Amino acid sequence: MFRAGYHFGMTYVHDFFDARVLCVAEDICALLKKTYGGYGLFVFTSLLTRLTRMNRFIPHKNGAGVVGPFSGTLYMPPLQVEREPLGYLRDKVETHRSCAKQVGSRQTLATTQSATDLRQIPDSTVDYVFVDPPFGSNLIYSELNFMIEHWLDVFTNAAHEAIQSEHQSKRLEEYRALMLAGFRNIHRVLKPGRWLTVEFHNSNNAVWHALQTALWESGFVVADVRVLDKRKITMLQGTHAGIAKQDLVISAYKPDGAIEKQFGLAAGSAECAWTFVRGHLRQLPRFVASDGRVELIAERQNFLLFDRMVAFHVRRGVTVPLSTADFYAGLEQRFPSRDGMYFLEDQVAEYDKKRLTVGDIVQLEISPCDEASSIEWLRQLLSVKPQTFQDLHPLFLKAIGGWERYETPLELSELLEENFLRYDGTGDVPSQVHRALTANLTELRGVANSSPALVDRARDRWYVPDPTKQADLIKLREKALLREFAEYVGAKRGKLKQFRSEAVRAGFKTAYDSRDYKTIVTVAANLPESIMQEDEKLMMYFDVASMRLGEV
Repeated sequence: MFRAGYHFGMTYVHDFFDARVLCVAEDICALLKKTYGGYGLFVFTSLLTRLTRMNRFIPHKNGAGVVGPFSGTLYMPPLQVEREPLGYLRDKVETHRSCAKQVGSRQTLATTQSATDLRQIPDSTVDYVFVDPPFGSNLIYSELNFMIEHWLDVFTNAAHEAIQSEHQSKRLEEYRALMLAGFRNIHRVLKPGRWLTVEFHNSNNAVWHALQTALWESGFVVADVRVLDKRKITMLQGTHAGIAKQDLVISAYKPDGAIEKQFGLAAGSAECAWTFVRGHLRQLPRFVASDGRVELIAERQNFLLFDRMVAFHVRRGVTVPLSTADFYAGLEQRFPSRDGMYFLEDQVAEYDKKRLTVGDIVQLEISPCDEASSIEWLRQLLSVKPQTFQDLHPLFLKAIGGWERYETPLELSELLEENFLRYDGTGDVPSQVHRALTANLTELRGVANSSPALVDRARDRWYVPDPTKQADLIKLREKALLREFAEYVGAKRGKLKQFRSEAVRAGFKTAYDSRDYKTIVTVAANLPESIMQEDEKLMMYFDVASMRLGEV
């Protein structure tokens, strides 16, 4: 707000205080510091925000009002409230005494330092870490802290402040590098098998992906992402459309020593990949319900399990031992599935027992905006009820919010042909179609798969392939994607204006597996930088390929 000219004429810290409040505040600060040292300053700084002229009055319809500063900015309100310092000090002292009683004799330690350097904490000694990091460029904490730091005569070393700021010459890449350095330190001090919780929100996809990339590069495995509903929102969240309204809570863990040990002994083998999957499933939530309905645990779906397995290998520079088709088929053979989710044998009984106590499953809300999200939208729709093209087309047009500008548009017919199966009326009705029709139509209940009436109703319906039989379909699709990727490799140097992200992902994976790192770097140079920053999978392959070629 200073740079925007909101506070013209205000140059010094004392400009934020009324003169008589400032005089008393200086005496209180000196007395507390002399008598209690650092703790006295701790008490004093808890007074400051409401002793400044930023302390505002917000009228309420019932005649009362809310008093307090506008958090997250240095904002001078039109209606200011002067707080009497001595009375406010008495109130704060009582609050501190109450907190001290609750803490009792428990040992606590507070430090003010950069998370990029935690050398005083030994390796693998911490049981749990909660992180509430800066959200990109949302808040510039070193600037917001300046007023309090003036009284302490100690100022933030902004060089290690993990933010985006043009005034500090920190772009998204610098932000990601600082976050990565912090997460690597957290990973080092955390005990194997223990958890990290990250609270985060940002409306910019690139910032969100930068955080995820930093987590994966540091060695963490993401196990759960859900919304934290804090019931109340900030003024900025309520008045600005581009600001995220709710925080996300990311739960990640440091793989235990057994997985890492086996990975070191048999890295790149299929059995090692399944060892990771078993360990990952063991860490995931087993059952989640709200309002009497089951919530889908996204991390237990086959495509996300595959992504986690791939990331685990790529981040360690090891060849991915399983193709998509082999992985999906292996999941079906090794792990029981329920409601599209996979479990360990000792977990599925617990899920079945709790599943009987609730109603329907709450599906994830998906808005098709590119190839990947459109496929998942169709999969979710067709897994509930196989439908004809004529049924799906109006639903697809209504749901799609417009393709991303860089994504090559695909027709619904192409998406269906490459990813799903259609019953043409030949032979028995597939079991997936049979189950759905007989469950929804009373006149078809109990009829055989070969019944003419059922065949007639099932003809031309698209359905999700049986996981044990979809390997051939996956292989055909991957061949088509790699043919598309070959065109990008042979393209003249320059930015690709439109492309299939799925083709680039498939091409990068194949190039990585064959150690063709130059192809990854070459094609990445032709992609818009913003797209690379917003796609964590592409960035993952690019970072590893660049390191292998010695470019970073």
